[in-house]
Parts: sequence; C-alpha cells; structure tokens
Amino acid sequence: MLQSSIHYGIHFGLPLVVAIVFYKTYWLKAYGIMILGMLIDLDHLLANPIFDPNRCSINFHTLHSYYAIVVYIALLIPKKVRLVGLGLVIHIIADTADCWLM
Repeated sequence: MLQSSIHYGIHFGLPLVVAIVFYKTYWLKAYGIMILGMLIDLDHLLANPIFDPNRCSINFHTLHSYYAIVVYIALLIPKKVRLVGLGLVIHIIADTADCWLM
C-alpha cells in the first residue's frame, strides 16, 4: 500500500507540483505534457508476464534502460523539449523509488 502510494504519488503529484511552481501561466498544459511521460510504460507490453509486482522496471524494459535514461536527461537541456524530458525523468524517478521499496 505504501509502495503504491509513493509510486503513484510521484507519477502524478510531482509533475503537478513542478507544473504549478515553475509553469504557473500554463500549468495545466505543462502538467499534461509531463503526464504523457507515462507512455514509456508501453514497453511493458513486450514483457512476459506483462506485469510482475516483483520486477524492477529500471534496465529491464527497453524504454527504462540506462541508455534511454541518458536520452531523457539530455532532453532536459533544450527548452523546446524540456517538459517532455521532465515527464520522462520524473517517470524514471518514480520507477526507481518503486525498485528501492521492493
């Protein structure tokens, strides 16, 4: 219960806080773009089983690999794609916290 609360709290709460604090004039748009970072979970569909509560996503799934994470961090640099990068990095933070709590 605590693990799920922390995991989903980071997934949905942290982007909301970032949007409200740093993107006040268009926080809803910023929040929506960051939430789209959840789409990297589509790589779970390639795993067998699709969901395993005892499996750490980091470096197991393709879009959660260390190589992908480097790309997500690099997306924080250009201003045009920074919100996408933030959403992806926050997603990775949430999944990392989930791994630590296993």
